[in-house]
Amino acid sequence: MKNNFKKLTLQLAGLALIASGCAPSASQLKKAIENDPSIVFAAIEKAPDQFIEVVNKAAREAQTKAQQKEMEQETKKRDAEFANPLKPAIDESRPLMGPKDAKITIVEYSDFECPYCSRGFSTIQQVLKEYPTQVRVLFKHLPLDFHPKAMPAAKYFEAIAIQDPAKALKYHDEIFSNQDKLRNEGEAFMKKVASGLGINMGKLAKDLASEDVAKKIQADIDEAKSFEFSGTPGFIINGVSLKGAYPFAEFKTIIDKHLEKLK
Repeated sequence: MKNNFKKLTLQLAGLALIASGCAPSASQLKKAIENDPSIVFAAIEKAPDQFIEVVNKAAREAQTKAQQKEMEQETKKRDAEFANPLKPAIDESRPLMGPKDAKITIVEYSDFECPYCSRGFSTIQQVLKEYPTQVRVLFKHLPLDFHPKAMPAAKYFEAIAIQDPAKALKYHDEIFSNQDKLRNEGEAFMKKVASGLGINMGKLAKDLASEDVAKKIQADIDEAKSFEFSGTPGFIINGVSLKGAYPFAEFKTIIDKHLEKLK
């Protein structure tokens, strides 16, 4: 901590002296600060507006460099996954959005209570609209510990799917479209949605507590973690991952590249 503070002081001193028209060498600057730390404050007092301008510029440049580096790393990772795709389990008996014979499969790891997953839900709806015959989506679960409604909501989805996969998808849409009700009303809202779908509520209650439902959700969680998804939402598009609530344009770039390769 002490060394970090000293380093920061030297950096600020350099910016302050530069703003005042002085440009000492690194060794000269270090020696000057060690001998008299008050020169930092004197330099700032002499030209405070210039000092702030220099600091802000340095911060912007640092942020831009960090973003560029992150984009470069993401591009390299994405290229590697195009060459060596990730391979999530695809169980076609589970609820699928889109045609079963679609060329592109998106596996989504999501949390019903997560606000970012709500954005992901909207983006996936747009993807399915733009690629009605070419894309299908397999919804999987990654309920986060700090979202208390997420795990129960996931269990309702899987329990409904046992009776009717299509109704499970309607439940999925209803929950994400009314996430505030999920947070405020909890299981009462889940039960209300399920009942409105014409589900056998007695069987639903039994399936909610079943080992089959618990194992299915845990398998999704384990798989997501194996692909290093620690937050939600996460997506794997024909083996290429996207971590976060990316806009439609990012999905389009990956999907179009896959479709081009499949021609």
